[in-house]
Amino acid sequence: MAKALSFGLAGGRLARLARTSDVTRTRRAAASGSVDGGVRSLLRAEGLVVLTLALLAYERFGAGWGLFALLFLLPDLSFLGYLAGPRVGAATYNAAHSYAGALGLLALGVFAELPLAVAGGLIWCAHIGFDRGLGYGLKYAAGFSDTHLGRIGPADPW
Repeated sequence: MAKALSFGLAGGRLARLARTSDVTRTRRAAASGSVDGGVRSLLRAEGLVVLTLALLAYERFGAGWGLFALLFLLPDLSFLGYLAGPRVGAATYNAAHSYAGALGLLALGVFAELPLAVAGGLIWCAHIGFDRGLGYGLKYAAGFSDTHLGRIGPADPW
């Protein structure tokens, strides 16, 4: 019984240490401006849902899959902003990878009855959802690898 009790105490300490390291890791992620763990997984899943819904809507309201293929990677031209430095690069990347512009274009297309704007907004939303599903978040000026979804690159084990 003493053995079981001492194991229970040691197990309790280990559980507290594990919780403490989880809390510490979460606090570090929050302080760095990025998310971690389940929140990161939820945001990535959310991106895949946006991608799926945008694809389904595009199938119904789009302007053909050729246009989709032509425009899908267009937001990635915002990488060219990094030629002017990380601050400008992060700003241009974030402008092209924020849902605000994509949803604005989509709303314009719906309310002004502009089918190409609807198609463009859906393609843009699909691109953002795809990127978020892969773990590519909005960038910080500190560097390309620092995103709101955590650091990307070889050191990121996701």
